[in-house]
Amino acid sequence: MGKRSAWMLGLWLATGLGITLCAGVTPAAPLTTSPQGPAGGRGEVLYVTHCSSCHGLGGTGTPQALPLIGVGAAAVDFMLTTGRMPMADPNQPTLRQPPRFSRAENDALVAYIVSLGPGGPPIPTVRPERGSFARGGQLFGENCAPCHGADGQGAAVAQGQVAPSLHEATPTQIAEAIRIGPGPMPKFGRQIIDAGDLDALVRYVVFLRHAPDPGGLSLGHEGPVIEGFVAWLLGLGLMVVAIRLIGTTT
Repeated sequence: MGKRSAWMLGLWLATGLGITLCAGVTPAAPLTTSPQGPAGGRGEVLYVTHCSSCHGLGGTGTPQALPLIGVGAAAVDFMLTTGRMPMADPNQPTLRQPPRFSRAENDALVAYIVSLGPGGPPIPTVRPERGSFARGGQLFGENCAPCHGADGQGAAVAQGQVAPSLHEATPTQIAEAIRIGPGPMPKFGRQIIDAGDLDALVRYVVFLRHAPDPGGLSLGHEGPVIEGFVAWLLGLGLMVVAIRLIGTTT
């Protein structure tokens, strides 16, 4: 092999090796410029790091999780502040946990996801002190108590779903849940529950945390099932005692 042939062979090998290496490298997903400025940029970094593996880059969704484009600020803020997101395992139940992000990080994530596309309800402004207590109790009895319990302590609902306790939710989180309807809960828009009714309903839910017990023992506020069981057990015990006292022995 002459010098020219050897040089050409080396060039072909080098070119082929370079093409092979380039084909084997998956380029890193670029961060797009966010219209939210510095806060949106930070939110985008947080999103790519903690959310994009399930919800996809740009919030487009994946087989593991729904798209986030157009879900609105209330939905994102509710999921983040209640610690339901981000999830370590997309198959785990979405239960309330301590929030993972600081308030500033949470706000940045909300700003970024909202910037992906319009839609969804905003974070509601709620003022419970302005709401009617009586109206709130009426709305709670009609719309919330059948699933969350008369005391807001939470209960199991159909198909293995759980209506969680309302005693840990902040006024804003209560209002957000009413607007977005997380899980099996229905949504209640402004046409159904306006701003005044929203204030009233939140006021009543907050009141339930420290509701008085005019009947005596609270029994842990576990609801009518536990109360009925305790009453039945107490009544049976009294019957046994009465039988022992008035009965005859042979």
